[in-house]
Amino acid sequence: MPPGKVLQPVLKMKVDELFLYWLSEASTQRMLQDCLRRIKAPGRDQPTAGDGELPGAWRAATLAAPRPSGLEPPGTPGPGPALPLGAASSPRNAPHARGTRRSAGTRVVQTRKEEPLPPATSQSIPTFYFPRGRPQDSVNVDAVISKIESTFAQFPHERATMDDMGLVAKACGCPFYWKGPLFYGAGGERTGSVSVHKFVAMWRKILQNCHDDAAKFLHLLMSPGCNYLVQEDFVPFLQDVVNTHPGLSFLKEASEFHSRYITTVIQRIFYAVNRSWSGRITCAELRRSSFLQNVALLEEEADINQLTEFFSYEHFYVIYCKFWELDTDHDLLIDADDLARHNDHAISTKMIDRIFSGAVTRGRKVQKEGRISYADFVWFLISEEDKKTPTSIEYWFRCMDLDGDGALSMFELEYFYEEQCRRLDSMAIEALPFQDCLCQMLDLVKPRTEGKITLRDLKRCKLANVFFDTFFNIEKYLDHEQKEQISPLRDGDSSGPELSDWEKYAAEEYDILVAEETAGEPWEDGFEAELSPVEQKLSALRSPLAQRTFFEAPSPLGAMDLYGYACGDEDLEPL
Repeated sequence: MPPGKVLQPVLKMKVDELFLYWLSEASTQRMLQDCLRRIKAPGRDQPTAGDGELPGAWRAATLAAPRPSGLEPPGTPGPGPALPLGAASSPRNAPHARGTRRSAGTRVVQTRKEEPLPPATSQSIPTFYFPRGRPQDSVNVDAVISKIESTFAQFPHERATMDDMGLVAKACGCPFYWKGPLFYGAGGERTGSVSVHKFVAMWRKILQNCHDDAAKFLHLLMSPGCNYLVQEDFVPFLQDVVNTHPGLSFLKEASEFHSRYITTVIQRIFYAVNRSWSGRITCAELRRSSFLQNVALLEEEADINQLTEFFSYEHFYVIYCKFWELDTDHDLLIDADDLARHNDHAISTKMIDRIFSGAVTRGRKVQKEGRISYADFVWFLISEEDKKTPTSIEYWFRCMDLDGDGALSMFELEYFYEEQCRRLDSMAIEALPFQDCLCQMLDLVKPRTEGKITLRDLKRCKLANVFFDTFFNIEKYLDHEQKEQISPLRDGDSSGPELSDWEKYAAEEYDILVAEETAGEPWEDGFEAELSPVEQKLSALRSPLAQRTFFEAPSPLGAMDLYGYACGDEDLEPL
């Protein structure tokens, strides 16, 4: 045998050997003779006593064929002599004898009827997966369509413009601010109006295929051929909110801020809703979030700032002013040195490097150019000021997980803590040794696996903000150390719904900005005071430099081009 060749059994040879062994048995010979006799004389269906064994007997003998020589137990009479491979016995001397016998045996076997199998039990399992919502029998599609047709009858030529879509949305049973998605979903942006026939056909199809609000909203906004929402899908909807919501009426005279506000809201939507970090909001993610409830509240709440989860203008103002302070050259991009100046260099340089390494951003632009956009900064600021939310915990965990193995090792914790120790030494503050700090953090987090901290451990821990600040934010780390003694006393003083850390930060920062703007108002003696930093920002924002396209793809959620929705210089009214 050639070297390296693997021995393989030849199945056909073994089958032939066993067949010949069975064929040489006396009982087999009698069975075959009986079958041959019945074939020659078909009238004799019942064998006589001298014909040999009954069919049941030889069938049993067939199933209980003896073993090859040497395998019988001792004391058992051996069978007749086995024929060697290729040898012929007297019954096989006739031509085609083997084929004839096989066909006869096959005829006997084919007469056995198999019992029918019972029906599969899976047929009785009810449907439990409804990707487009559970169908509701109570929905009367014809009644809804009739109501919509009555509403369209009020409009000239039964065509609805964008201003009329609020009444149509109510006729459909949808919140008022679904009017934009309904208008664009029916193709109204091409002609400026929607006919009753086209809208009814579109809405009837949605009612038949989409059975809850999440599926309907996604179907109205998504691009053809998709079953998810990307960032640009939200732009027409949010532009309509900016144009028509009473809480944003002051923005009508400052159209240059529209794209900034829309960008901020889109990032906050994906920050809270897109839990998979894929850059694509699915129907399941939309259904699990509170976004559609906030859209419904737009109609009821005239003060947009009360909707702090997504639409607050005050929150946008704080985020953008913070970005503007860091963007010294006002090119709407900041590098690592710019970001390091946030909060007076509170964040360690190692963590700044991790942010720009692509750990929490997508695409090659950040790694290639070493700069992040305003969209990336929205994610950073919200994660920095509120480290208790699931998204922020994932954000900082990705940054600290240097090797990307899904767990924080003791080496990775020591890597970030070394810089904290050096910074404390430079401030003449004695740093806690790493071993002591590690014991405190392990007691704080209580990881389930010894020697590593997983993302699940940090989400289960209620003090994830203390853990993260200990390793890369020197200012907040010192604040935690000072408040450690009085925090139990403060816990019992809170009354009513507690604000999140982000909401507290945004409210405080907005008050500071308003105070600075108020301090810069003209004096009563007629002399004009120097412009406050906030007014300087607002003045600069209206300059031609600020009108550059702003809808850059937010790299944390995928590469997208939203430049088409930014206003151009020719669209701005002269100041």
